[in-house]
Amino acid sequence: MPTRRWFPTLIYDAPLLPRADGAFVRALLEDCGKIRAHDKAGARWCKQNYPAGYTSYGSMTNLHRTFSTFIDLEKQIRRHVMRFARRLDMDLGQGRLAMTDCWVNMMSRHAVHALHLHPLSVISGTYYVSTPPGSSRIRFEDPRLDKFMGAPPKRTGARDENRQQVAYDVEAGKVILFESWLRHEVAAQRGAGQRVSISFNYDWR
Repeated sequence: MPTRRWFPTLIYDAPLLPRADGAFVRALLEDCGKIRAHDKAGARWCKQNYPAGYTSYGSMTNLHRTFSTFIDLEKQIRRHVMRFARRLDMDLGQGRLAMTDCWVNMMSRHAVHALHLHPLSVISGTYYVSTPPGSSRIRFEDPRLDKFMGAPPKRTGARDENRQQVAYDVEAGKVILFESWLRHEVAAQRGAGQRVSISFNYDWR
């Protein structure tokens, strides 16, 4: 065939564990609640900047070094990160990928996570702790979007490789990984329950 696929954007999507571990998830959810209750600086920031939501991104981002449940979570996430790095053909040389940031996100109804990326990191992702019915999906944007200029729109039902955005359903127990330069967002939370996730960055050291 004369047409070949080049410069793909890869997104990794898999269950964190081969089998569900209810006790582990309950412990994580409990610790997320404790973090929110004690993070006064984060609560003040969210009141001004993140209505209907809570994130420890600006106040507590070293959870993988301070809470035993998050230390265990990092060990499980690492296996997936290394698998993803191999799929990306990353040559790490004498360096290694290390988790540098880890924080909690809690979205109540109407909370929005605006379009953004994770600068200065290599691989980023999110582990979903609790996703009640109606939880908003995570949406990714084609990184070339600002270069299309006068291009016509894509047809309805365009092939996956030609789509300009894609949204993933979120599910408790799932981890989603992507290269940190890929822009993404979460639309307004629709469900009545609280969407709880743990996000993280890995750097090359």
